[in-house]
Amino acid sequence: MFEDERTQIFWAGLFMFALTIFGLFTTIWYTLLYPSDWTYTTPWSFGIAVFLVIGFYMMMTGVKKEKQEEMQPLKQ
Repeated sequence: MFEDERTQIFWAGLFMFALTIFGLFTTIWYTLLYPSDWTYTTPWSFGIAVFLVIGFYMMMTGVKKEKQEEMQPLKQ
């Protein structure tokens, strides 16, 4: 999936994806510690979902496809 050349957009998307994964675990941890306080975690959950999608999309579009050379018949 990400086997071709990775560009700076890919690395920025990966960084954003990693930060949102950290935010996701932080939000889950906060919810487990304080289960009655949903007003704090709800906006963070929507923001995390949006930035996960953006980061994954940047990772998908930040890979340059390498041109595959066409097979040429052997000349004798």
